[in-house]
Amino acid sequence: MIRGLYDWTLSLARHPHALWALAVVAFIEASVFPIPPDVLIIAMVVAQPSRAFVIAGVATLASVAGGLAGYWIGYGAFETLGRPVLEFYGKDAYFESFAERYNEWGAWAVLIAGVTPFPYKVITILSGATALSLPVFMVASLIARAARFFIVAALLWKYGAPIRDFIERRLGLMFTLFMVLLLGGFLAIRVL
Repeated sequence: MIRGLYDWTLSLARHPHALWALAVVAFIEASVFPIPPDVLIIAMVVAQPSRAFVIAGVATLASVAGGLAGYWIGYGAFETLGRPVLEFYGKDAYFESFAERYNEWGAWAVLIAGVTPFPYKVITILSGATALSLPVFMVASLIARAARFFIVAALLWKYGAPIRDFIERRLGLMFTLFMVLLLGGFLAIRVL
């Protein structure tokens, strides 16, 4: 099923209205859809490098808007919509213990999920379910999603198709390592 969705999403890059398709995929991925918009971003930027930053901008705005939808799912419909999404991703068992500490570190959680391979939709729903400050959520989402999509677009714009393999296989790991080092640095400063 996931492979079929992946192939279908990738096929949207060749559609005449690919930018609109990207907006829809980025929007729904932020709250429920399992395929990240990066799939479309990569294919679209490789095909049209001159539009790299327009593509990244559309993905960013649509993803943040979709994140807001995920937030409202968690806030107003957690039991009926939010919990089934978390169950699908195997994250529902962690909700209770996670919710207790979430608002203290919520901005960091949004930033981390927004740039790493961790499912962003899980954090958008949890942010609403725990009533994380909406302005904090929106600013963290905008920073994280813009960083992720604009870095991918910039790498593809600068290096073209040869960098595609690195982005698809290793960029998520690089983002994750960066966030671990950043948080580790902050914790070390706090402890020392």
